Amino acid sequence: MQTEKAALVGIVIKGNDPWATDDSLDELALLADTAGGEVIDRFVQSRQRPDPSTFVGSGKVAEIASNNGQFDLVIFDDDLSPAQAAKLEKLIGKRVIDRSGLILDIFARRARTREARTQVELAQLQYLLPRLTGHWQHLERQKGGIGLRGPGETQLETDRRLVNKRISRLKADLKQIEKQRNTQRQGRQQYFKAALVGYTNAGKSTLMNALTHAGVFVEDRLFATLDATVRSLRYGDGDPMMLIDTVGFIRKLPHHLVASFRSTLEETVMADLLVHVVDLSHPHFPSQMQQVKETLESLGLKDHPQLLVFNKADKVEFPAEIKRIQAEYPNAEFISALRGIRIDALRERLRLEQTKWQHACKPH
Repeated sequence: MQTEKAALVGIVIKGNDPWATDDSLDELALLADTAGGEVIDRFVQSRQRPDPSTFVGSGKVAEIASNNGQFDLVIFDDDLSPAQAAKLEKLIGKRVIDRSGLILDIFARRARTREARTQVELAQLQYLLPRLTGHWQHLERQKGGIGLRGPGETQLETDRRLVNKRISRLKADLKQIEKQRNTQRQGRQQYFKAALVGYTNAGKSTLMNALTHAGVFVEDRLFATLDATVRSLRYGDGDPMMLIDTVGFIRKLPHHLVASFRSTLEETVMADLLVHVVDLSHPHFPSQMQQVKETLESLGLKDHPQLLVFNKADKVEFPAEIKRIQAEYPNAEFISALRGIRIDALRERLRLEQTKWQHACKPH
């Protein structure tokens, strides 16, 4: 399939830091790349507040439209209402999707297991249901483009009644899958469970492989893995530890996805220790840490035991920077999962956490 050329659109609300919008657009560009697109332009508009009709205002829309011969679609960095998307598509003359639509598209491509495919299809249909209008008739002409995968090609031509019926069926399927997952969890209750959490592309799956030789799929792209992977980590003849790799977090994560992936995220809720993996080489890693913190709080995990692990330390150019962060986070571990740096030290730290948990669980 031919690579689609995309233009990105972001907004700076006056009073906010412009770098935050730039960073978010950089992330949106990575998402577009993961979806198979090529970003060739970006547009940024400063406003007091989003325009209720076109989000960025008529002047910026006219500017985008005047360049529409250069790209195939326009990706907005924030969620658009169905009415906004329809109007923008008409004014710009190109297909328009928003951040949520792009993330859902990536999840549709990445879903491998029955659970993940069910979760993604449910999230997509709930997102697309209010958009079942004439605005989507172009789906009959365009197959397989970014934002059009998954149920977009098979469900959107049906009426709302059939889509709602499908949503009900998917919810029932997820309940059945959740029962099976709960049965699996009960079999692991006697073991110490550590969940790897963190921003997407922080290196959780690489760390899982380094610790357990699990063979988890790894790729230097956002959302390389969706499914929770559970592997055992054994120390000598003692009880094994259950290590859980979970889907990465990201800013502006669509609420439909959070709801649909509830059973997967519950692997995190049920863990005895959260191993927060941070990409130390990212220029704005504190912002990513804050996003993970907020997501964990939304799951009711604000006070859950946590171990902070700074990954990709080998990519930090200045040793003084690492020393500064070590002083700020004296209890954190600093590693390189890819190169195996200080992995043994992290294993020992996890073993100590397991021992503390075992002593706490013993009857007094």
